[in-house]
Amino acid sequence: MPDSSSSGGGPLLGDPTDGIDPYLPKNGNLGYRVSRYDLELEYKVASNRLTGTATITATAINHLGRFSLDLATSLSVSRVSVNGKRASRYSQRSNKLSITPATPAPPGASMTVVIKYSGSPKPIRGPWGEVGFEELTEGALCANQPNGAASWFPCDDHPSSKASYRIAITTESPYHAIANGTLQRKRNKAAMTTWVYEQVEPMATYLATISIGPYVRKTLATKPVKIHAVLPERLRSGFESDFARQEQMMTAFCDMFGPYPFPGYTVVVTDDNLEIPIEAQGMSTFGANHCDGNGGSERLVAHELAHQWFGNSLTLARWQDIWLHEGFACYSEWLWAEYAGDDTADNLARRHHRQLATSRKDIVIGDPGPEKMFDDRVYKRGALTLHALRATVGDDAFFALLKEWTREYRYSSVSTDDFTALAARHSDTPLTPLWQKWLRQKALPAFPEQR
Repeated sequence: MPDSSSSGGGPLLGDPTDGIDPYLPKNGNLGYRVSRYDLELEYKVASNRLTGTATITATAINHLGRFSLDLATSLSVSRVSVNGKRASRYSQRSNKLSITPATPAPPGASMTVVIKYSGSPKPIRGPWGEVGFEELTEGALCANQPNGAASWFPCDDHPSSKASYRIAITTESPYHAIANGTLQRKRNKAAMTTWVYEQVEPMATYLATISIGPYVRKTLATKPVKIHAVLPERLRSGFESDFARQEQMMTAFCDMFGPYPFPGYTVVVTDDNLEIPIEAQGMSTFGANHCDGNGGSERLVAHELAHQWFGNSLTLARWQDIWLHEGFACYSEWLWAEYAGDDTADNLARRHHRQLATSRKDIVIGDPGPEKMFDDRVYKRGALTLHALRATVGDDAFFALLKEWTREYRYSSVSTDDFTALAARHSDTPLTPLWQKWLRQKALPAFPEQR
């Protein structure tokens, strides 16, 4: 397999130095736009062996003599073709797969890239720990945020690169396999079962997931949204207690945020403990420790459900705007508590404002930097920013704004500027001072009192 860097063909579009996003400068690729991933995967649980064929449909934006995809070097590529012709060269280096097609693609040309690969998948190590494909005691899951998708499939791994997916997973028949989207068919052959899922709505790579384990499937609701649970049989009793209000929560959020953006919602509970729940499009994954029957994880249940609107349907274009995901999901926890009669959003906001007042003032929520983008202060102060907006414009305008936000930008990539521009249409006073205080300075503003 010759090294593609030794060939001609022009500059390698997608090289890490291109810098798509300064928060993850080595992720994402230039020169093309992916519209679809078709993944044929076979996974052996006991040996942690993954074999895959990825068919990627894309459109060239520039003249492509060479291009790259994100793919962990723990997975070995055995064949690459572009538009039915075997690639002239390809190489793997530093979690990048560089490809020289037999025929360069001109701007506007369609590309079908087929990549066969295999190996023992493992998480990708980075500033945020290990993310991506993770073995469980009996099974596996994928927790990709922010840069772990390449641990199990070749991709353009950046949140602004959204595409449709078909994910087919073949694994041993005793196991249940789940992925994003709607189950299209299930086929048994010998001791193996193939599960085929179709994700029609565009999805960012970090939200793609598969989960495999000794699970049973339970239907929780059919209206207003189909809700299912996939979990070990031994956890059913605890689940029925800890997730008892999942259906009411869905109804509440549909009332507040507008229609649920996907065909259904699935809650996966692993047989292992997890430090935190995992967000994915159309599904959320919790650990056995979140399902102990004590009801202590309900705010996390609300948080992960809210991400279906804020993060999955509306996805940030650049990681610096992470508050648009986490601040909104955190505020949704408070809104759920208010809706359920457990507490008021104002009381919860005051409590967290007091806590933030005693913490360091060294973070700008609107651009926290890569090291701090998952800092809890981004979550809590992001939520307080929304509470300040609500106090300024009033409840009617605030909730009308949330619904217009989710409707106007449904399935799109978004930025803070998009949100602030839309919010200006719902306020009779200038909001620039509010954004300046809450999003663009380190000092903590005074608690926002109702007008």
